[in-house]
Amino acid sequence: MSDIQSPKPGRAQPQERSSYSVFRDISTRWSDNDVYGHVNNVVYYSWFDTAVNAYLIECGALDIHAGQTIGLVIETQCNYFAPLAFPQSVEAGIRVAHIGSSSVRYEVGLFAKGQAHSAAAGHFVHVYVDRESRRPVSLPEPLRQALLSLKI
Repeated sequence: MSDIQSPKPGRAQPQERSSYSVFRDISTRWSDNDVYGHVNNVVYYSWFDTAVNAYLIECGALDIHAGQTIGLVIETQCNYFAPLAFPQSVEAGIRVAHIGSSSVRYEVGLFAKGQAHSAAAGHFVHVYVDRESRRPVSLPEPLRQALLSLKI
């Protein structure tokens, strides 16, 4: 009998690197580790934000200082498969699973540098709103175009 058990149906599995087309390099910091010697879970969510927003800024789709449209997180989730720790380089793969009229579901896989399977994978949903009123708005065309390049 094998010691390896098949995953339970519906249980999240590590993602393959090939599931993502855009990657961002992230350096771990000394302060990312917790008392257990690995990156603390809250840091992963920061990396999700960093990877997606840096990509959008570089594409000219997001102006965090003067843009009229901003993204607010309304949902987030992460599954952990293998530990990451300082000092280690991490690669964040990003993709878009759904584009709505004012919302987007981003999916992010975090990989130890060069690894084929994610150490963690998760998602978050942004609803794009007017900066002043905080009411949902249609996705601006430059943002929609940047998102389409990440669509799976």
